[in-house]
Amino acid sequence: MSFNILAIGQGGRLEHEAILLAASLHHSDPGFAGTLYIAEPQPGPKWQTDPRMSDTSRALLADLGATVLPFETQAFGTAYPYGNKIEALDALPDAPFLFLDTDTLITGPLSEIPFDFTKPSASMRREGTWPQVELYGPGYAQTWKSLYDRFGLEFASSLDLTQPDEYWQRYLYFNAGWFFHASPRAFGNRFLSYAKSIRDNVPDELVCQTLDPWLDQVALPLVIHSFGGGRPGPELDALDGAATCHYRTLPLLYARESDHAVAVLEEVAKDKAVRPTLRNWPALKAMVYQNQGRKARGLFDRENLPHREQAIRNTLRREGLWQR
Repeated sequence: MSFNILAIGQGGRLEHEAILLAASLHHSDPGFAGTLYIAEPQPGPKWQTDPRMSDTSRALLADLGATVLPFETQAFGTAYPYGNKIEALDALPDAPFLFLDTDTLITGPLSEIPFDFTKPSASMRREGTWPQVELYGPGYAQTWKSLYDRFGLEFASSLDLTQPDEYWQRYLYFNAGWFFHASPRAFGNRFLSYAKSIRDNVPDELVCQTLDPWLDQVALPLVIHSFGGGRPGPELDALDGAATCHYRTLPLLYARESDHAVAVLEEVAKDKAVRPTLRNWPALKAMVYQNQGRKARGLFDRENLPHREQAIRNTLRREGLWQR
């Protein structure tokens, strides 16, 4: 089945990440039959500064086969830029889609993944970042159930009963780095409705919880469950596996990702068509063109990485190798 890909392009770091994403898709899946849409927020009252990409980046994305897709920001903007992934869905053609965070590298053929777009899912490459349970406050079950109740959703079938009660992995929770569905219009409208409801009318059980930056990841499992989706099965292992690498930052990519992911990054970034533009991204210039990434890679044993991402970040900062 042909499907489209959506990512966000915005002035600064994200426009360079979008170029890497587009170039890596062309490199790793040249037979991809859908369209890569780079959604670009337009200036408006929700933005303190113009969020658009440079003309140079926009032209390069077109050369790489991507379609730049303008969209208007009505609900989020500067106050919560993660909301771009929610609002941009309404601008997509209403056909099956895969959303990818812009800091994603394509490392294999996405077109060979057997998606069932009628059963949405999302990335399980996450940590127990939300909720943060207080000693005398509501537990995981009470917190999550309050949200399912808010939207009239059945709670029990969302649970992973192989995990113990009040352990965070028992409850449906995703990283919003990728998700998919058959209709961006239907999915996006519900995602926006749920996110705004949680933001604007916080349930009592959430009064001690922070929703910044977690609002999208709080609403996402509710939306997926409401459409009959859930945790990804083994047929989707290539996402966050052989086909995609959600690297988050380039130092983290070098620290913990596969040799293949590093090879794809370096081959794509050194291509003469994209190199002049990517040199304007300080993190890539340092990590790839000035070889600081290899130094960062040498600090870690990929077979025995720290359990928490923060420990990796702290080591990189201590060594002066942290870049965004």
